Amino acid sequence: MKTVQISLNSIDKVKAFVNDVTKFDYDFDLVSGRYVIDAKSIMGIFSLDLSKPIDLNIHAEDGMDEIMESLKPYLI
Repeated sequence: MKTVQISLNSIDKVKAFVNDVTKFDYDFDLVSGRYVIDAKSIMGIFSLDLSKPIDLNIHAEDGMDEIMESLKPYLI
């Protein structure tokens, strides 16, 4: 598992992010405070405080380079 910090500070960014992570067959969790939600759930993401950076847990063994490349627009 790898953890990175991302910023999803606009509705368009959230939509693009969900589209990007659903392309992969791995689990992605967003962690904000004590809340952990599925990063592929657009409704779940909107329940978080998007004004602050969010931790993204990536549960993948391989293909990390491709995943990190697709996450570049959201990384802090």
